Amino acid sequence: MEQVRDKGPAGTAAGSLDQCTDPYLRCAFNGAAQTALGVSRSALLVHSPQGCEYLVNNAFASQECDYMETVTLCTKLCVDEIVHGGEDLLARTIREAKDLPISVLFVLSACGPEIVGDDIVAVCETVQPEVKFRLLPIECAGFRGSQYDGIDIALDTMLRKLVRGSGEKVPGSVCLIAPHANANPTWPADLAWVRQVLSRMGVPVVATLAHRTPLSEIENAASAEASIVLSHDAGQKAADYLFATYGTEQVCRGIPLPIGMTNTQRWLTALGERFDALETAEEMVSEGERMVMETCRRKWPMARFLYRVPAAIVADATVGIPLVRFVTEEMEMTPRLVALYSSQRQVRELLDRELESLGLSPGVVLGTDVYRTRKCLADARPRVVFGSTIERHASEGLGIPYVVEVVRMMRQFRLIDREYFGYGGILNLFECVQNEWTMAWRSKEKRYQAKW
Repeated sequence: MEQVRDKGPAGTAAGSLDQCTDPYLRCAFNGAAQTALGVSRSALLVHSPQGCEYLVNNAFASQECDYMETVTLCTKLCVDEIVHGGEDLLARTIREAKDLPISVLFVLSACGPEIVGDDIVAVCETVQPEVKFRLLPIECAGFRGSQYDGIDIALDTMLRKLVRGSGEKVPGSVCLIAPHANANPTWPADLAWVRQVLSRMGVPVVATLAHRTPLSEIENAASAEASIVLSHDAGQKAADYLFATYGTEQVCRGIPLPIGMTNTQRWLTALGERFDALETAEEMVSEGERMVMETCRRKWPMARFLYRVPAAIVADATVGIPLVRFVTEEMEMTPRLVALYSSQRQVRELLDRELESLGLSPGVVLGTDVYRTRKCLADARPRVVFGSTIERHASEGLGIPYVVEVVRMMRQFRLIDREYFGYGGILNLFECVQNEWTMAWRSKEKRYQAKW
C-alpha cells in the first residue's frame, strides 16, 4: 500500500483538497482550554463568540472537571465586538469576576478577536491591579493549529509565566507532562498508573502538567530533576524548555508508552535504571506478566481466533504507536494499516523504529482525516480495526467485521476510568477485543418467542 508521510495543515495529501477532509482533531483553542482546565482552583475566561464556548465544554468533559468546583466564563462576542474590537468587554468581564475564590484566571483568545487585533495581554496587564487572583492570558486562536498545538502553546505560557526557577532540585523527582494529550477516553487512569509506579520506586512527583494541578506545583516545576512526557502528540516542547532553562532531564524519551508487554517492560526498566530502582522495576515486570498470564489461562480470551488476521490501527500517536507492538505480539495479528492523527517529526521517527524492529511494512498515513482513513481502509481491507466510533461508521460497506473502539471519539459507555498503560491495561484492551468479538456474533434479528 502507498505510504503517505507528509501532510498539509488540514491533514490532507497534496492534490486532494477537493475532497471532504473532516478532521479528527479540534483546533488549538480547544487544546489550550483543556490544558488550562487541568489547573485546580482556577477559572477560564474565553474571549470569543458563544459558539467557541462549546469547545471549552468539550475540554471541560475531557479533564473530568467537577462543575461544582470549576468555573468557565465567556465574553460572548457579537458582531459589533468582532468588527470593532472587544477589549472593553473583556476588561469589564474580568472586573465582574473579581470576587471569584480562585488563584488564577486563564484568559484565552479565539480566532475572531485575534484577527481584529484584540490585545488580551495588554488588557490583563491593565486590569491585574484590580483583582486579587493572577491573570494569565493565552493567545491560542484556533487557526494556530490543532489541539496538540494548543496544548503546547498553553504549556509554554504556563512554564514561562508561572514557574519559579530559584529553588533547589528535589533529589530523584519528576515532572509529568501532557497526560491529557491522549485519545484514551479514560486517560486519567493511565496517569494514576504512572503515579503508582513512581510511588513504588520512591520517586516523588513535583508537578503534573496538567490535571488537577495546584498553582503551587506549577510554580515549583523547575525543582524536578527529570521530566516524563506522557504523550507522543504534545508536550515535547515543554520538556525541551525545562531542559534548556532548568536542566531538567527527560526520561523515557524515544520509547513507546507502556502499552503491551514489551513496551511496559522497556518503560519500567528505563525508569528503574534512571532512579536506581532496577530491582523494583524487575519485580513489577515479573508480577505483572504473571498476573496477565494467569488471568488469560483462567478467562480464555478469544485472541486465538484472530491469529494472523489483518488489522488496522487508527488513533492518535500516543495510543496508536504502542498499539502496533501490542497488536503484533499480544494479539498476534498482522497490522496492514497504521493511520495516526498527528505527523510531527518525532512521531514519524518513533513509528519507523517500531515498524523496523518488528519487521513490518504496513500502509502508513500520518495526519489522517476521516476521508483519507476510509479510502485507506477500503484499500487495506482489514478484518479488525482498532479505532473509534468514527471508524465503525467509516467501515460500513467495506466488509470489515470487527471495529474495536478504544480511542476518542467513542460512545460514552465507560463511567469508571480504565487504563491502557501497564499490565492491567493489557487486560482492559483484551476485554475490548473480546466484547467486540462477542457483539459481532449477536443475532441482528429476534428469532424466538418469549414464553411470558
